[in-house]
Amino acid sequence: MARIDKGAITKLEIVAEASKQFLQKGYSSTTISSISQALEMSKGNLTFYYQTKEHLLAELVDLLCSFQWRQMENEADDGISSIMAICLELTAMAEACEDDEVIKDFFISAYTSPICLNTIRKNDKEKAKQVFKQYRLEWTDVQFEEAELLISGIEYATLMTAGSSIPLETRISGALNIILGIYGIPEDIRKAKIQRVFEMDYRTIGKKTIADFKKHVENSNDQALRDILNIK
Repeated sequence: MARIDKGAITKLEIVAEASKQFLQKGYSSTTISSISQALEMSKGNLTFYYQTKEHLLAELVDLLCSFQWRQMENEADDGISSIMAICLELTAMAEACEDDEVIKDFFISAYTSPICLNTIRKNDKEKAKQVFKQYRLEWTDVQFEEAELLISGIEYATLMTAGSSIPLETRISGALNIILGIYGIPEDIRKAKIQRVFEMDYRTIGKKTIADFKKHVENSNDQALRDILNIK
């Protein structure tokens, strides 16, 4: 019989409980103590596997990045490029933050965490190279990295102001116009893409994305445990 990796199971249990608390009551309201108490585990044992709460958030953000992009490409279904998916991704995140303070706390925490922000920027740089390379043929990897330094700041400001007196569509259209402009998208295409986003049911898409992500986290953790236990 194959030996069970108990350490891997413990790490998975910690991530699963942390993810549940982050998404149910918010990252800021979750503590290492609340996670360890729920697992009937000492704080020392938990921090042996994950030094800080931020390291646990990074696990969830890494999972979100790949999931959210696949979801947006499916929803946008442009048939030509993934520019619409880029536009819809930020719109859906902003809408989710507009309606749910817990989700807003999750995204803002991710954008203010150096570990998580590095993951977001790396992920977004690779997407940007795929989507915008035809408009920035002369750009190097460094230039795409520098662009993401600016764009992550724009995204953060857009999410941070959720619930403010500035209408959501005003914030989104301004942010998307700047982001697409940075990547050299002609003005007529920028206007057409932004207009199309607002013609979509982006409010429902934003809510659905978060609901589907919560299910995806549960399913991913369940599958990872089955893989460790070699359960088919």
